[in-house]
Amino acid sequence: MAKSRKNNNDYHIPGLFDGLDDFQERMDGDFEVIPAKKMDDIVRRMKAERQAGKILDEMAPMTPTDHIFFMSFGSGSSGNCSYIGDRQSGFLIDAGVDTKKVVESLKSNGISMNSIKGICLTHDHGDHIRYVYNIVRSYKHIKIYCTPKAFNGILRRHSVSRRIKDFHVAIYKEFPFKLGNFEVTAFDVMHDGADNAGFFITHGNRHFAIATDLGCVSERVDYYMRKAEYIVLEANYDETMLRLGAYPEYLKARIAANNGHMDNAVTAEYIASIYRPEVRNVYLCHLSHDNNTPEKALGAVSAALERIGVTRLGNGFVNLSDGGEKPQLHLVALPRYDSSPLYTLR
Repeated sequence: MAKSRKNNNDYHIPGLFDGLDDFQERMDGDFEVIPAKKMDDIVRRMKAERQAGKILDEMAPMTPTDHIFFMSFGSGSSGNCSYIGDRQSGFLIDAGVDTKKVVESLKSNGISMNSIKGICLTHDHGDHIRYVYNIVRSYKHIKIYCTPKAFNGILRRHSVSRRIKDFHVAIYKEFPFKLGNFEVTAFDVMHDGADNAGFFITHGNRHFAIATDLGCVSERVDYYMRKAEYIVLEANYDETMLRLGAYPEYLKARIAANNGHMDNAVTAEYIASIYRPEVRNVYLCHLSHDNNTPEKALGAVSAALERIGVTRLGNGFVNLSDGGEKPQLHLVALPRYDSSPLYTLR
């Protein structure tokens, strides 16, 4: 598919997994034979805690209606990393944001790194992989999922310990794999890294697609975006700001190329072209600091949606006290440098 021209709010979010640390400490110790009476007491106490809302019922079977959660820790050339998970576990997409910030942002929402099952890497650029080895070295249960070509690009392009190989799990585009309760499929995107990928993520009857760095909407990107109810897509630059800006001409040309980045107008028209009532949330990512603003990106997409009759836009949260009409779509520009709130994908 040709490019269609190519092709800080303060929220208080309650802890998602409040109380799980105590439960985890009970489960992580050495096994011992527990007398029946003591076991009955433990079970009785745990049931009481669950009823009081202190811990989650981790053994509850997953159902198609269970919520999934999304959070970004930074989105842009300074660093990219996001989280997607459910009540039991989750994983990271990219690792270009300081480990301490990721850990603390998750912890503030009641999510432990013990529940992170892996890191899916989109490509080998530094703003997406800078802290990947630091994370897996600190949390050795976490594995790195990327294609062999992307992994070789990391080894070739960056000064990173060869011990990172111990954590690599090879994946291949168009071949789904399991990660916790999620099924993940990598797909091809056009960008100037090594074997660049987007991810299509399935959880029950929910479908999530993310493409963070791309210069145009290719056939495979279009295929997966049209299947998703939750979309993360790049809106990197405003064409006028880029054209009139201070970047050297070679860099402007690289950004505007089919394997560079997406401009607001193309992203806006594309989102409008694939909109259907089932689409719930759209997150605009990788906004340029020098060549874009959240207002310009949101304005372009909002205007394109308005032209097809989508006028009720939400900010990612359902306000149960609001007596107005339910939003047709939640539209959010992810912060460049800050962590976003933890969004519930309903």
